[in-house]
Amino acid sequence: MKGTFFLGNQTFETRALPEHDLAADEVLVRVAACGVCGTDVHIYHGDKGSADVQPPVILGHEFSGVVEKTGAGVTKVAVGDHVTVDPNIYCGECHYCRMGKKQLCAALRAIGVNRNGGFAEYCYVPQSQCYQLSKEVPLAHGAMAEPLACCIHGIDRAQIRPGSTVCVIGGGAIGLLMVQLARLSGASRVILSEPVPLRREIGLQVGADHVIDPVNEPLKERLAQLLGVDGADVVIECVGNTAATAQAFQVAKRGTTVLLFSVPKAGTTHPLSLEDVYQKELTIVGSMINPDTHLRAVELINSGRIQLAPLITHHYPVEQVKEAILMQMSSQSIKVMVGNG
Repeated sequence: MKGTFFLGNQTFETRALPEHDLAADEVLVRVAACGVCGTDVHIYHGDKGSADVQPPVILGHEFSGVVEKTGAGVTKVAVGDHVTVDPNIYCGECHYCRMGKKQLCAALRAIGVNRNGGFAEYCYVPQSQCYQLSKEVPLAHGAMAEPLACCIHGIDRAQIRPGSTVCVIGGGAIGLLMVQLARLSGASRVILSEPVPLRREIGLQVGADHVIDPVNEPLKERLAQLLGVDGADVVIECVGNTAATAQAFQVAKRGTTVLLFSVPKAGTTHPLSLEDVYQKELTIVGSMINPDTHLRAVELINSGRIQLAPLITHHYPVEQVKEAILMQMSSQSIKVMVGNG
């Protein structure tokens, strides 16, 4: 068994993966596919993930695979099952867990962040983190369950109602999932703002009613033309830079909910007009990981209600994790997968 370890300082090394006897509740998963996430990009650049990173560690928290072995006490899955993994492990004891806000857990541990993850041939996983996939679902699609689960939590926070208009800013993998979830939530019209032509094309393919190129079209004016009012009911920012944040507030009309979903660079700030917040009665929400939404994501994937194939653009072997991360940073990609199977 081998995995590619992150050593810090933008350095990786493929090594033999240490083997151990399975704990009673542990599962050995043969990894089929592991997505490269924006969080992996942040970690690559020296920022923290959902939890503090302590190299050497195998990154990769968006993955699926096949159960290879099970511990003596495992009852939820069996050898041969196709599974997707929820990477986030909560303590259950801290103030936030006991208040029903486990996503804010003070002692969060995450597979692929501070515990070896999916950029490897195999991964040791507690059975509690495994969710069964239909065997008809391509395993690469199963690897999209974690980002989809995070998006579902964001959609819950945005409180889209039937008939709402939604503007999604950013057409990467997250933005394209948000477009689809907004439609499933009953949005009357979904508009995607994205400068990259390929992503705009796929946005239309997966359900956007209109796409806007914010580089060559004035976003606020174009949105007003399409909707007949001066903004959308819900704006979802999925880029992670201050220019996109500024756009989100520019296109927020009175009564808009602005969901700042993307993971920003550590220390990033954005000036905010408090007068606008007051006079427009804006609702501004954040969204952190995927509390109790992973099963909903798996159910959506198993049902075929989410289009995932158009979002997966590149595949790399586990020995080329750095190359995969660099490609994920490129406008040529949407979702990059790592895996040998």
